[in-house]
Amino acid sequence: MSEQTVLIRMPIELRWRDLDAFNHVNNSNFMTYLEEARIRWFDTVGEAWVTDETAPLLAAVQMNYKVPIPYPSKIVVELLVDRLGNSSVTIGHRIVSEDGATLHADGHVVMVWIDRRTGRPTALPESVRAKAQAAA
Repeated sequence: MSEQTVLIRMPIELRWRDLDAFNHVNNSNFMTYLEEARIRWFDTVGEAWVTDETAPLLAAVQMNYKVPIPYPSKIVVELLVDRLGNSSVTIGHRIVSEDGATLHADGHVVMVWIDRRTGRPTALPESVRAKAQAAA
């Protein structure tokens, strides 16, 4: 990822239940951390990002696991804008140690807004577009 502005930095303190049999964070929890960060960022856009008419769907995920997250640890999820489309936003992500010295994972997700009635893509909400453009 290039030198984009970070959309959100969300600190996370690990829970014992996040661990697997190898005593590090289970890979499925990485996705949960990203989901929580996305929801928190969407909640900052200033208007409804999900309505009775439209909603975002997760269209694609890429997760590159770099270094296991041991317990106990404090980590930070960082989200960045990789690409803005007509009906979608590609959000880059990094999961790093609290001090930023260790990259645990990176990658991106593609969020597509759809018309709930038709199931077809619809225009990205202007509030989401404006907030993403400000960081791109």
